[in-house]
Amino acid sequence: MTTWDLSATRHHVLICNGGSCMRQLGDEVTLAIREEIKLHKADNYIHTTRTKCNGRCEDACVVTVYPEGIWYQGMTPESGKRLVREHLLRGEPLREHMTLFYHDHRFVPTGNGSKGYSKS
Repeated sequence: MTTWDLSATRHHVLICNGGSCMRQLGDEVTLAIREEIKLHKADNYIHTTRTKCNGRCEDACVVTVYPEGIWYQGMTPESGKRLVREHLLRGEPLREHMTLFYHDHRFVPTGNGSKGYSKS
């Protein structure tokens, strides 16, 4: 098993590969993001992880970027490539796809995504 050296990592991108996201091109989004990272030779700075369901199925395909704590909805292979170029490399989030962002020790909805429901 490989252990990655993450000491130079600036961004961790979690790409949902749960059922709803996979029906909304989750695998293609994953591959597009990874290809764009390689194209820009940013492998040492951006780490990606495929996840199972992130609990935001109505927002499929969901991509989350840390350390910013930004959750994106409705991602496609093309918007995934833009995510790499604009957000990860230039620091300009894709506002039209944002559903949540981390601010003042909590996640704040942007009004773009589904409201969801309480876990309780």
